[in-house]
Amino acid sequence: MSLTQRILLAMALGVGTGVLINLLAPSDEHFLQAWLAQGFFDGVGQIFIASLTLLVVPLVFVSLVCGSASLGGHSRMGAMAGKTIGLYLATTALAITLALTIGTLVKPGEGIEMPGEVEEFTGVDKPSLKETLVNIFPSNPVEAMAEGNMLQVIVFALLLGIAISRVDHKASGYMQTFFNHLNTVILKLVMILMHLAPYGVFCLLAKLFAELGWGAIADLALYFFTLLFVLLLHGLGVYSLFLKAFTRLSPVLFLRKMWSVMVFGFSTASSNATLPVTLRTVEQDLGVDNKVASFTVPLGATINMDGTAIMQGVATAFIAQVYGIDISLTGYLMVVLTATLASIGTAGVPGVGMITLAMVLQQAGLPVEGVALIIGVDRLLDMVRTAVNVTGDAMVSTVVANSENLLDRKQFGRPLGSYGEDE
Repeated sequence: MSLTQRILLAMALGVGTGVLINLLAPSDEHFLQAWLAQGFFDGVGQIFIASLTLLVVPLVFVSLVCGSASLGGHSRMGAMAGKTIGLYLATTALAITLALTIGTLVKPGEGIEMPGEVEEFTGVDKPSLKETLVNIFPSNPVEAMAEGNMLQVIVFALLLGIAISRVDHKASGYMQTFFNHLNTVILKLVMILMHLAPYGVFCLLAKLFAELGWGAIADLALYFFTLLFVLLLHGLGVYSLFLKAFTRLSPVLFLRKMWSVMVFGFSTASSNATLPVTLRTVEQDLGVDNKVASFTVPLGATINMDGTAIMQGVATAFIAQVYGIDISLTGYLMVVLTATLASIGTAGVPGVGMITLAMVLQQAGLPVEGVALIIGVDRLLDMVRTAVNVTGDAMVSTVVANSENLLDRKQFGRPLGSYGEDE
């Protein structure tokens, strides 16, 4: 079996095992829950996520230094950055508009009775636009790497790569060779961890479904499936239209090559943890040059949160309907604007969408306590959102590379390979 097939099998076995534990041991005090699900499975799953997260900062830093140094200057980098950020913001705005439209038409919140007491949900203060812009630039690059502040790491790596390209030829050659070799070593480390993926995926899903079971979905079925429909429509339909319109490449082949990454993103529910797999697939399977991929993929994992924006759109409509609050057209436009800008500062880690949703609800004049109504099924939907996000990262990378004549169209058209089979 290929690694992709083993991961899919592990997903199925993990869901089945988790549901079985939930049926046999619904209480947290039962030894199956306490020792197996919350103990062993949770422990192995967290170690797997930590191992992947370990690679994110060195992979992004080294790969981006290689890419920016090989450009030989910053003039093309500016144009490429403009295209990338513009596409990410455009797809995010389109995503939340689509979510609000379908959420308003389907009305998943109508007929749902308000619980007597709603659990309080505390949001966080929104940073000002000035603070957001200032925080992009690192005062201490080592601190930025230690804290995993990806925007600051990206800025420092870009500056270092551009500086390397502008020193004398001999020194530049030495530095580029060093970083290229280091990049090869890190990618090999990625492959070693990929072969452990089925075990990590099994434990993650077994723990999740042992905790939730199917009851959480049944209670909010219409909301769950409305959001799931919009996520699939955007991830499979909208991205395919963008790809076809801007590159004339086959969306079917693109989605087939991205299948492994989507499965991985679904399993980890983290764009950052999936980043090593996304970057490898975009470069080796889709044919995107490292000069583009090393910039667009890490940036996408940081600011491209289309799946989160869709959740915020459907959830806003749902909560407004539950509370019986009518949102005006101006209110909806403010939701679109707020959610699009919020996506820039949203970290690619599990569950962070709930924090930004609180900010969006405040902007729309809706009670923040409404977040507690949907938090039960959010973890499952977070997994689908991540799969959508990483697909968007790859689509934008392919479009930008094609516009810069840095896309190997022959490589894109080659038959699909699986991780580990060409190693």
